[in-house]
Amino acid sequence: MTIDDLLVHPDTLVVTWADNTSTSFPTIWLRDNCPSGLHPQTHERLLDLLALDASPVLTSAQIAHGDVVLSYEDGHASHMPVALLSADRRGQRASDADAIAPQLWRADMTAATVPRYAAAPILAEDHALNAWMQATAKYGIAIVDHLEDRTSAGVDVAQRIGFLRETNFGTTFEVINKPDPNNLAYTSVALPLHTDLPNQEVPPGYQFLHCLANEATGGGSLFADGFAMAEDLRTEDPEAFRLLCEVPIPFRFNDRDADIRVYEPVITLDRSGEVIEIRYNAHLAGIFDMPSEIMPDYYRAYRAYMAKTRDPKYRLTLKLKGGEMVVFDNRRVLHGRDSFDPATGFRHLHGCYVDRGEFSSRLRMLARTVSAAKAA
Repeated sequence: MTIDDLLVHPDTLVVTWADNTSTSFPTIWLRDNCPSGLHPQTHERLLDLLALDASPVLTSAQIAHGDVVLSYEDGHASHMPVALLSADRRGQRASDADAIAPQLWRADMTAATVPRYAAAPILAEDHALNAWMQATAKYGIAIVDHLEDRTSAGVDVAQRIGFLRETNFGTTFEVINKPDPNNLAYTSVALPLHTDLPNQEVPPGYQFLHCLANEATGGGSLFADGFAMAEDLRTEDPEAFRLLCEVPIPFRFNDRDADIRVYEPVITLDRSGEVIEIRYNAHLAGIFDMPSEIMPDYYRAYRAYMAKTRDPKYRLTLKLKGGEMVVFDNRRVLHGRDSFDPATGFRHLHGCYVDRGEFSSRLRMLARTVSAAKAA
């Protein structure tokens, strides 16, 4: 956006834009964001904000070579890029390649409609990686297929995004039926819909489950959009929704090597009231110990969300095949499985996690590289 006029006040610069709108910039903000206060290589702040007056006195402003040149009473001169001022002119957050609005789904998401992408292009091409990641962020789930028949093939895809998240189960994990299990995932029993590791201070972000073999009878994978269930509950039962957002409950995991516990609500909202996280795992929920006067109402709310996890109207069922990998946002999409009979065949999934922060960072980096490639 180009500038039509600049009006100088001692404590404020008023910019009038080409569309006849105007923005007032306090001088303390202008000095705080002066490019001279940033390290030239790292772009980290060097300016000591307390070294400034609370309202630095602005004496003049003029446009020169794409900058607004500002002069202050203390002798400081700033060259503020017009683009920087324009980006902040509405007082809103800067655009973010990671700001992908979730597309909620229910049983309308099927094995035939779930986003599906081939592994080879994701591994080789940034635009294919970007397309797959954007779809995964939008729907919270996608399938990568045609992976090579080796355990590390899924990890290779995950590492195209960033570092793997290590947990008390390791950096990677094997979902197989095994003796002396420390988690129900390592058995053949049915697993109701849940999110993984809600007992962690920050639960893992995106989960990668690479199917190496799925020959046993049963063992279908189940998924549901936890955000959709939460939004439906908000509409149908606002009081239950409020309790699940406001009342923290204990989540815990313990075995011979770890004892990991937190108190957090089932539903987390951002400051604008949007659902940003689900922590739901009936197997890892501890003993509810909220005040007795709210306990009956809380149980009613908890059961209302639990009932939605059992409702077929929200459920996506997949029978993963060897060479397929399902990737999903563990803090949004609940997952589970049908029981299977290990005597009828081998079932083996290889898993890992990539945190949301790594996922978001990669999306932002891809926005730069893919845009640059298109412009070339």
